[in-house]
Amino acid sequence: MTWAMMRLRAGRLDEKSEKRRAQVREFLREELAQGRFTPQCDCWFKGFDKDFSRRAGAAGLLGITWPKQYGGQEGSPLERFVVTEEFLAAGAPVSAHWVSERQMGPSILRFGSSELKTKLLPRIARGELVIGAGYSEPDVGSDLASLRTRADRVDGGWIINGTKIWTTNGHHADYMFVLCRTSSNEENKRNGISLLIVELPAKGVTIRPVPLLTGAHHFNETFLEDVFVPDSMVLGQPGEGWRIITSELVFERSGPERFMSTFPLLVELVRQLQARPDDVRARTAVSELIAKFTALRTMSIAIATALEEGRLPNVEAALVKDMGTRFESEVAERARVICPTFPSLGSEDRYSNLIAQAIMHSPSFTLRGGSNEVLRGIVARGLGMR
Repeated sequence: MTWAMMRLRAGRLDEKSEKRRAQVREFLREELAQGRFTPQCDCWFKGFDKDFSRRAGAAGLLGITWPKQYGGQEGSPLERFVVTEEFLAAGAPVSAHWVSERQMGPSILRFGSSELKTKLLPRIARGELVIGAGYSEPDVGSDLASLRTRADRVDGGWIINGTKIWTTNGHHADYMFVLCRTSSNEENKRNGISLLIVELPAKGVTIRPVPLLTGAHHFNETFLEDVFVPDSMVLGQPGEGWRIITSELVFERSGPERFMSTFPLLVELVRQLQARPDDVRARTAVSELIAKFTALRTMSIAIATALEEGRLPNVEAALVKDMGTRFESEVAERARVICPTFPSLGSEDRYSNLIAQAIMHSPSFTLRGGSNEVLRGIVARGLGMR
């Protein structure tokens, strides 16, 4: 890849996208008016509410780009971008459907059998399914291709043995996508990896919590001991797992969630400064944050446009994720300096509460979805620099 190939063509939100924005804003206004949720930072990670996800599905706000035969709306990636953006701006509790609708649904649509598409996609679009990603493993770090979980061939399917970690919402999951080795290849360890779908609960699966600094339970360690998976629950073909997850990562890394996790805090910070109109230094600092946010949003829209054109901009998505997650932490760091307060998760003061949420969750921003160090390696390789 050359520098010219790295250029992102600016995209524009069309009329259909703005109509979709009006739809989701009306939905969110009604949810807030009914007192059904309290806006929060990092809502796509910790805002778990299956009832909210079902209502969003009933309103036609999930599976936007999917065919109608599978419960979708046959909309564009830009329409989906707008829905995602509005959910995050509102701090809505979208975690219950997030992984399944953002990552797993598109993978099923592209690689799944007709049986899998019919079985899973309509339920995801209705906000009914929680799906965990069983990818990362202890002691493997960011070298995912060195995974140790194995699936051995048996009559009618596979037997899985191994351990996964950082499985978000695994304790709530109806299914888990498990990346495992099904054959060995000394020349290229990325070959011989498959993606199997485990329906939960299942015999041989044990899920243990990995608490956050806040004490909250979102992450899990998952143990799989002689877990049987039928052939019908293999996504794609055996050995195709690496190709599936790398194509999936464009959706995971390039969306608004990679720079909007602390957006509710940024909005509240602007409100705080309304009472300090003469504080030029503070207003300048916030203006810099807003300028960075605008640039990241423009880049993310450009990637959504590329997806609409049928391209998979993996390198560009890695760049957005690297820059965006650092920005999310910067919002929290600058807020502490610009408008000092005592951060408290139990505070009734909205600003103090939001800044506490942002600070306590910020260590995970640059790790989930691929660490920033790995992402920079992807970008460097894409530019021909390594």
